[in-house]
Amino acid sequence: MRVTVSRKAHFNAAHRLYRKEWSDKKNNSVFGKCSNPHFHGHNYELIVHVTGTVDPKTGYVIDMKILKDLIKSQVEDKMDHKNLNEEVPEFIEMIPTAENIAIVIFNNLKPHLNPNHSLEVTLYETPRNFVRYSG
Repeated sequence: MRVTVSRKAHFNAAHRLYRKEWSDKKNNSVFGKCSNPHFHGHNYELIVHVTGTVDPKTGYVIDMKILKDLIKSQVEDKMDHKNLNEEVPEFIEMIPTAENIAIVIFNNLKPHLNPNHSLEVTLYETPRNFVRYSG
């Protein structure tokens, strides 16, 4: 029997949605106020879902302390209070949309999990705008 356990976290970060090769006018027409050259920020809410079988010895799918520490080292320490475009290597060339941030978070977490576990990331950019990614 497979069970999903979830852990919530949050981080604050600034970003700008734009393509360097486009004019300011085109960036503005595609990304609107999110292309502000002075950046803007969000209070991101993250939910990490890990699905697997319950270990009969521990009763856990994954020890929540391990998951908490993993989220801290692979997400919060790398993204919290950062300018994503300028301080997070993955976004030097990639636009830091919510979709791409969720993919990067997934890719940072997945190698540290049991390969038999499934991972899904839900990232809230605002209380009403969120994305889900499961690989």
